[in-house]
Amino acid sequence: MLGALLFIYGLLGAVALYAHMRRGPEVHAEAAGTALAQLKPLALRMPLAMLLAGFLSHLIPPEMIVSSVGAEAGLRGILAASLVGMLMPGGPMVTFPVVIVLFRNDAGAAQMVALLTSWAVLAGHRVLAFEAPLLGWRFVALRLVPSLPLPVIAGLLAQAVLDARLG
Repeated sequence: MLGALLFIYGLLGAVALYAHMRRGPEVHAEAAGTALAQLKPLALRMPLAMLLAGFLSHLIPPEMIVSSVGAEAGLRGILAASLVGMLMPGGPMVTFPVVIVLFRNDAGAAQMVALLTSWAVLAGHRVLAFEAPLLGWRFVALRLVPSLPLPVIAGLLAQAVLDARLG
């Protein structure tokens, strides 16, 4: 965790230095203004998302999570998680609290990789609300058909990495 944090701060420092050298010191004020504008909606949503995660942790029985998408569920759990991810509506402020709850209640890491990959790539709500009306069903099919196996592949690869590290 500390290594990732140091990496992010190092990257931020390098980008800030590069921007300073290219555009001068005024770029820092512009960047701070942009960051603050992006932070405002998140500052309201994040506490609500964490509260949602807290409530969900008391509503979803842990036994159901373990049997459906636990590490021991294997490929069946990866397939189930892929289906859940595809059907899960909403943006990251809904999805990540749900994943946090599942993960803290013994959902498998590979299964959560499949769920998040499916949510990001297949997202049924986005297909119905935006892609099909704007791009047409022919394009949707062209995009979805080759993308369908990706969550399962990601879950299986994650499981292989976990097995290699533990084995």
